[in-house]
Amino acid sequence: MDSTPRRKSGLNLPSGMNETSLRLETFSSSSSFRAVTCVSSPRAISSLSSPSKTSSCSDRFIPCRSSSRLHTFGLVEKGSPVKEGGNEAYARLLKSELFGSDFGSFSSPPGGQGGFSSPNKNMLRFKTDHSGPNSPFSPSILGHDSGISSESSTPPKPPRKVPKTPHKVLDAPSLQDDFYLNLVDWSSQNVLAVGLGTCVYLWTASNSKVTRLCDLGPNDSVCSVQWAREGSYISVGTHLGQVQVWDGTQCKRVRTMGGHQTRTGVLAWNSRTLASGSRDRHILQHDLRISSDYVSKLIGHKSEVCGLKWSHDDRELASGGNDNQLLVWNQHSQLPILKLTEHTAAVKAITWSPHQSGLLASGGGTADRCIRFWNTTNGHQLNHVDTGSQVCNLAWSKNVNELVSTHGYSQNQIMVWKYPSLSKVATLVGHSLRVLYLAMSPDGQTIVTGAGDETLRFWNVFPSMKTQTPVKDTGLWSLGRTQIR
Repeated sequence: MDSTPRRKSGLNLPSGMNETSLRLETFSSSSSFRAVTCVSSPRAISSLSSPSKTSSCSDRFIPCRSSSRLHTFGLVEKGSPVKEGGNEAYARLLKSELFGSDFGSFSSPPGGQGGFSSPNKNMLRFKTDHSGPNSPFSPSILGHDSGISSESSTPPKPPRKVPKTPHKVLDAPSLQDDFYLNLVDWSSQNVLAVGLGTCVYLWTASNSKVTRLCDLGPNDSVCSVQWAREGSYISVGTHLGQVQVWDGTQCKRVRTMGGHQTRTGVLAWNSRTLASGSRDRHILQHDLRISSDYVSKLIGHKSEVCGLKWSHDDRELASGGNDNQLLVWNQHSQLPILKLTEHTAAVKAITWSPHQSGLLASGGGTADRCIRFWNTTNGHQLNHVDTGSQVCNLAWSKNVNELVSTHGYSQNQIMVWKYPSLSKVATLVGHSLRVLYLAMSPDGQTIVTGAGDETLRFWNVFPSMKTQTPVKDTGLWSLGRTQIR
């Protein structure tokens, strides 16, 4: 053992190393210097695999990140165990603020020597969980992702809810169960007219007051009622073929017109004239300003006329009959301008679109069951839908582009359709027999239906024209069952 005391050095050297082992090496590739040591035991550091041929190591060596082999120590791509996901976009924003918008344009030259070297890609970076698209910091939300649209799709609008039950029910004794009659109509002044047996009753919606308009006597009966578009005049078609016009406000008969040989089952007003259809297969046009019973006779149907509707511009009259024909007439000819024969059963249900000129819808009876849509300009059928039941009535909403249909055999339902998609908005069930009668309130929100079960049911099916909000399950009248006479 060497007992000679070692001279104390100013350097803190590891055991087995003395100051004489230190030397300075100059590298020709640069003007910088570094301290190296000659290590007598290369085995201790052989795992470092230094590129230098001399197996050497410094006591205090600060490596350059770009030239270090961090994978040797498992230090590359280590995600943070504390925060997972949702921080990649934040990191991009922070890099942009720290290094400028041109941060991505700088790159280190080949070999990693000289020039400006961009920061390592692991700086300011947290591991992002790409499987989680719901992160509030996702690139699509911040507008920094490329190739993926940042516009989120608009969620589909939920279907409008229609109350499934009527908000009022009226008893209507002696309401006939006859497909070819038209016994219910609602006026522009909010008064409902109903033909019950030999009488016509008026029901005022604002106060539920019931008034008997007329009684035809034991030898006749009511077959049709129709209000004029404006004012208080109402027409009544009788079993004997007469057409009577009454003033609904004063309950006074204004005019009686003949011309039909048998019952008058359907009536239709336009702005100036009144059309009537009969079992005698004829359509008569009446003008109250002229003393004669009628001004023209339209002949085209081969069986009873059971459907009549004027277009909203008064230019065309559509008629349907028990001969399965749908005819379209104008005011300049006594012959039909269109004969539409695709229906395979009686055509009673007819309605014109208030939203599109020349668009007509018609419905067929039990053997047909279809609603068909027509362009009356060229006579082409635009579309059709099989409803599965006899189509008794059609009415087009003036508030929205939808229509309502009432049905008989075999389901006795009421259906609301969206046009032009013809998707079902609602199916309403309540009547126990065929829903033969239909009328719409003047505000376009409520419909009333009548059936052979001797009831009138009021349904809220359409929104108002102004708000377009879903209809509510409450109406102007309290829910209950009352009698119309």
